[in-house]
Formats: sequence, structure tokens, C-alpha cells
Amino acid sequence: MTRPEAETVTVATVAGDMPARRWLPPAGKGPGLLLLQEIFGVSAYIQRRAADLAEAGYVVLAPELYWRLDAAAINEAAPGAIEEAMGRSQQLDWPTTVGDAVAALNHLKAAEDVSGGTGVIGFCFGGGLAFNVAAVEEVDALVSYYGSGLPGLLNLAPQVTAPSLHHFGTADDFLDTDTVARIREAVTSGSAPVEFETYEGANHAFDNDVFVLHHPEASKLAWQRTLAFLARELPVS
Repeated sequence: MTRPEAETVTVATVAGDMPARRWLPPAGKGPGLLLLQEIFGVSAYIQRRAADLAEAGYVVLAPELYWRLDAAAINEAAPGAIEEAMGRSQQLDWPTTVGDAVAALNHLKAAEDVSGGTGVIGFCFGGGLAFNVAAVEEVDALVSYYGSGLPGLLNLAPQVTAPSLHHFGTADDFLDTDTVARIREAVTSGSAPVEFETYEGANHAFDNDVFVLHHPEASKLAWQRTLAFLARELPVS
């Protein structure tokens, strides 16, 4: 079977048209998934994950969140990539970026080929952003991979009413075990269904298969859990 390919679309925002990439499933329609990038941008890795989700039956939209900086995705395998990416992400205004992500979510919800609900999934930078989006907009499911912004967003936890799945490594250099425990306590304290998974020996960004911190075993298990969670909470008809 041919892998789903991306098409370039635009999302209307208050500041103009934001570029985004969209993948359609083999059936041509399905539930929607807003995919929010790592700090590296809509990289080749993020595009592979988008194609994986489209293969599973979802209409996937990945907005180019660095569009206001007029910046392309960073090659995460290149020397100095992490420093460049962190510097770029710090140039973003968080409320504005949340607004851009919400605009992308509403674009996805309104699409004719989206049926059966809409969820949001994010990695690293996008994991925290996805959580924020789920706190301010109605979604049917949330998947957050090692959301780097979560420690500063825990006051929003009561507002996240969608079923959610969180992934963290136990050897995360950016989110220590005490911080992960604090995140777990906050996100599981409400009435919404929450699955909170940890992966022994996995560092931050363990799912990125071209990044130095990739952990193949954790990546495989987390992805299996992600697809199973989505099949339950955002089923493809």
C-alpha cells in the first residue's frame, strides 16, 4: 500500500494564512487529528508520524507553527540542532501560538473529509501545546508525548475534560522524576479518563528516530499504546 502523502494547505489566522500540511487516510475521510510539532518544526520525523496516523485512518493536520518567524524545519540530526531549535522556540509568543493551534483545530473540524470526532496529539513542545489546546477547546482525545511545557500549565488541568494519554521517560534530562510525578498528580486529579505511561531508561524525545535520544523499545511500546488509545477514544468507522 502506498504511504499517504502530504498536501500543503493554509489555515486562516488573525495575522494571515498559516501554512500547514495535511494527510488523508486511504478511505479519503475519517476522524481528525491535529498534530503539533517538536521544537524542530514539522520535520521529516513529524511528517513520518503524520503518515503513520493517516495510515491508521485519520485525517492529519500539522500546522507550521514557526510561520511567523519565516523559518523552515530544523534537521534534528545536524550538529547544534538542539541549541538552534530551543532558541527558535523561545522566540514564539505562547498565547499567540496557542491561538494558531486553535485556528488549525477549527480548520480541521470544519473540513468536509473529517467525520467521527477530532483529537490532538503533540510531541515535546507540541505535547504541552496540545494540552493547552485541549484545555481551551473541545476535543475528543489528547495524546501528549513528554510535554515540555506541562510544568507551567498544570493550572489548566481541571479544564482538560477529554480522555488523555501521556508518555514520559524515566531518564528525561529535561523533566526530572519529581516534575513528572507532579505532572501525573495534576493531570490525574480530575474526572476525565487519563492514561499516564512511563518508560524505564528513556530520555526526552525518545520517539524521534533520527535524534540522539531515540529509545527504540520505548518508542515502539508508546506508539502501540497511542494507536490503541486512539482506537478506543477516537475510533475509525
